[in-house]
Order: sequence, then structure tokens, then C-alpha cells
Amino acid sequence: MRTKMVALSVVGLLAAASLVACTTGGGSSGGGKGSSGGGIKVTGNGPGMIGVILPDTKSSQRWGTDDPKFLKAAFAAANVPAEIKNAQGDKAQFAAFADSMIASGVKVLMIVNLDSASGKAVIDKAKAAGIPTIDYDRLTLNGGANYYVSFDNNEVGRLQGRGLKACLAAKGAKDPLVADLNGSPTDNNASQFKDGYEEILQPMYDDALYRKGPDQSVDDWNDAEARIIFDQMMTQYSNKIDGVVAANDGLANAAIGVLKKYRLNGKIPVTGQDATVQGLQNILAGDQCMTVYKPIKDEVEEAATLAIQLFKGQKVDVGSGQQIKDPESGAYVPAKLLTPRLITKVNVIDVIRDGFADRKDVCAGEYANYCTAAGI
Repeated sequence: MRTKMVALSVVGLLAAASLVACTTGGGSSGGGKGSSGGGIKVTGNGPGMIGVILPDTKSSQRWGTDDPKFLKAAFAAANVPAEIKNAQGDKAQFAAFADSMIASGVKVLMIVNLDSASGKAVIDKAKAAGIPTIDYDRLTLNGGANYYVSFDNNEVGRLQGRGLKACLAAKGAKDPLVADLNGSPTDNNASQFKDGYEEILQPMYDDALYRKGPDQSVDDWNDAEARIIFDQMMTQYSNKIDGVVAANDGLANAAIGVLKKYRLNGKIPVTGQDATVQGLQNILAGDQCMTVYKPIKDEVEEAATLAIQLFKGQKVDVGSGQQIKDPESGAYVPAKLLTPRLITKVNVIDVIRDGFADRKDVCAGEYANYCTAAGI
């Protein structure tokens, strides 16, 4: 399954505005995995506020922990009122949050869509109310958001493809059969990741150096479904899969769980993404080949800076900024794209040094010895 590659036209960078530290009120953080859809309110100098709607807490740990924490800090530092909600994977809840925010008079709306159709419905309502919109992390196809802030998702996929190639070479794999465990088909990011790793791997298939194996997407990034899918792949190919492109660390862990059942973990390279605690632990244990680290704090600061500029009515200079082409509408959306980083066992410590992951979490219990061996 080949998807259309999203074209990027890079001509510069969005202008940045510095954040001025001020006092803030507001509630507690959005919580971790399984937290409710209740939001975070950051008080400030009003009137109006910035509204943020995050997608869920299951597809990645970031939506329940990292992004809410960093967003709250950024808005509080600028003394700008904001409300941050999490839809918990529920499209009706997502729409309800948006309706409430629009009715309350938010001055800027930033969303991470659950899918493009429901995301577009929200953006259309915001537009009708004269509210500028920011697609955060995920582009809403045919959505027409005013701005887009994310990582270079094609490069994420290319890093996964390069990482798998290096790990297969290290294993001395000959004519390896590679399986694809792709992200959600309704997430444009998943399509971009796939475009990226196929860009690296397709020449290997064309030259008959690798064999193309099973290739399947996982609805809603559901880890339990991914485990079932990968178990079926293993059965279909008589356990002869030699490498796995898993689109994120959750899907990678699902595949690793199946490989453990067949006592093949550590023998078959598995990619990942997000540099989660679980993903880093799997890398240290030798069960996962690599992950992609996306410094979320940097992404948050870019998006928050843009939202704050819009909130304050400041001029946002995107005339010399990056643009991303919406593959459905053909329109170009002013964008800021950040650079991801490849992480293997040798540089897991970089993620900890950055403060993205806590050493005590990564090195807990049975992983303490792995951390010591890795110099962490």
C-alpha cells in the first residue's frame, strides 16, 4: 500500500516570539494513561482564551503527560489564559469540546484531530466564528487550518527505514522478509511515516536484497489489535519474518510481545517511534532496534508561541515560512516542521539528558542492569 507523499516547500522559518514569565493559576495536569477528558485551565490576563483539544491517552503517552504539561507551562509563562482538553478517542466528545470553546469565545483554537473528517468539521465551525486555527502535530486533510506545527513526518519514516537497514545488517540478515505494522489509516501522520520508510526500503525490494512481507495498518493505533495482527502475520509466514517496521513504540511493543511468545525477541529487529519509557526499555533490553525521538517540548513551544502571537493580535510573519501541501485539497498551509532524531542503545542517554524521559523510570527494576551496561 503506497500512499501519496505530502509535498514540502521549505523557504525559511516561522518567526518566533519569546515568552515572558508571569504567575498563573489553573488546575492540575491532564494525567497519564487512562486519565479522564477533564481539562486544564490556565488563568491569565483575558478576555477570551486559547483552546486546545488533544486526541486521546492511548495512542501515545505524550497526549496524557508531556504535551499538557509543556503547553500549560508555555501559556502560564506568557500569562495567557488557556483551556486544554483531551477527547479520549471520542469524536463526539471532541466535537463537544470544540463547540463549547467556540461558544465561550476562544480567540485561537489548536487541535490534534482524531481523523480528518471530524477535524475539518471543527475547523469549519471555528472559521465561521472568525477564530484562527492551528493543526498541531497532525494535518487535517482538506481541513483548511490557518497553520500547521509538527515534526517532519516523512523524515521520521526515513529514520525508521534507515534504522531497520542498519539493524538487519548488524544481524547479518540475508534476503530478509520485512513486515510493516503501520499506524492508523485515518491519521495522515501514519501515511507520511509509511512514505518515509518505503522511500528507504523500496530500493532494497526492487534490487531483490529484501523481500516485501505482510503490510497492514492498525486502526486507531490500537496496541491490542496490533498484537493480534502481528501474531497472524507470524502464523501466515511460519514465523519466518526477519524484520518489522512498527510505526511507533506501542505497536513495536505489541510485536515484541508476540516475538517473546515464539522466543524470537532480540533476534528480529523491530523499529519504533516516540522514545517512550517502554520503547527505551525495549531498546536497552535488545528487543527493539531503534526509536525516533521527537523533542515534544520544542514542538509545544513553537505551537504555543504561534498561538500566543495570534491571541495577542501580533503579526505572524509566515511569508518566508515553511509550507506543507494538503494532498487532498492541494492548498498550501503555512507550517513549522521540526527535525526528529534516531535513537538506538548507544544514545538512549540523550533522551534522559534532555529530560524527556526520567532515568528512574527507564532504569526501574529489571532494567537497572541494562542501564548500567549502557552507561546510563
